Amino acid sequence: MTYHATGPFEVKLAPQDDKSEDPLLARLTLDKHFHGDLEATSKGQMLTAATSVQGSAAYVAIERITGTLHGRTGTFVLQHSGTLTRGAPHQNITVVPDSGTGQLAGISGTMTINIADGKHSYDFEYTLPAAH
Repeated sequence: MTYHATGPFEVKLAPQDDKSEDPLLARLTLDKHFHGDLEATSKGQMLTAATSVQGSAAYVAIERITGTLHGRTGTFVLQHSGTLTRGAPHQNITVVPDSGTGQLAGISGTMTINIADGKHSYDFEYTLPAAH
């Protein structure tokens, strides 16, 4: 069965010293707090690439989420890949296969991140094996 979870989240990005001489490349840590259907925290790593064209960039990231999703507790990992083409976003955020633990074992799905007026929210379509 497919489930749908939504809610707001806060994210803190902290630049890391990546020893790179290229100012267009960056490495950051992620620290998120999810609310709504997913009450959780996450920690992760992000790599970014800016370009000389305003509004064009890319990122990849991995984050481990720990908390409660519609009453089921555990952890899972998300893999992010996103691009911004002259301001038009495209993202692919998926649950890493077999990364779920606890009551979230077997989870799969995709997440969309929305940013409006500086506020972040998520839209998460997922499946879980039937509870025993």
